[in-house]
This record gives sequence, C-alpha cells and structure tokens, in this order.
Amino acid sequence: MKVFDNTTKKFFVASWVSISHIEVNNTRLAQLPASPSQSGWDIFKPLRRWLDKIEVSDRQLAHHLCQMIPAQCPFERDIKVFGKTLLHIPPMCKLNPLYEEVVSLRFRALCYLADECGEDISQYC
Repeated sequence: MKVFDNTTKKFFVASWVSISHIEVNNTRLAQLPASPSQSGWDIFKPLRRWLDKIEVSDRQLAHHLCQMIPAQCPFERDIKVFGKTLLHIPPMCKLNPLYEEVVSLRFRALCYLADECGEDISQYC
C-alpha cells in the first residue's frame, strides 16, 4: 500500500512537468505514441513554433493573454430541463490542433504575472 501512495504522488508531480520531445528522446524515458505533429507533414507546425516562441515579458500582454484565453473550455455545457440533465456537451477544445500551445501560453502569462510582477492571479483562475 505504501508503494501505491508513493507512485500516486509521483504521478501527480509528473503531470505538472512539461517535457519536450527532445528530452524524451535523449533520456529514452518512454516510447510515446506518435502524434500528428510527429508523424508525417503537419500544417500547423509553423504556428505551433510561433506560439511556443512567444515570451511573456510585458505586464499588459500577460493581462490580455489571460483575459483572452479561457481557463476552461467555453463550449462544455449541461442541458437541463426541469432540473434534470438531458444532455452533456463535452469539452471540444482538445479537438483544437493548437490547444496545448495556447494553454501553455496562458500558463506562461500567469506565471509571469505571479512570479515577476507579484500579482494575485486568482481572478484569472
């Protein structure tokens, strides 16, 4: 039982860590399934690179990014009639091919506001 607790803790810590594809290949941690961006030609690759290269170093830019990029998928809904859920529309944001990069950009903006500017970011969460 103690092994399970330690494994669970390591899993949660690892889920917050971002590992680049280069680090995974160099350390040979695991064989990850090929994503569309790794196999074949990816039309969104230039956009992905551009979004990943954006450095948040301005307070106003960070505020605009946090306001424009939602914390949750805005399309997820529960359709209720007379208090009973008839239909649940799942989050569709993960279908967006640039979802990971946009969420990463929002996270970098939040980190900049919290770490560099010392602001309270609870209003954006």
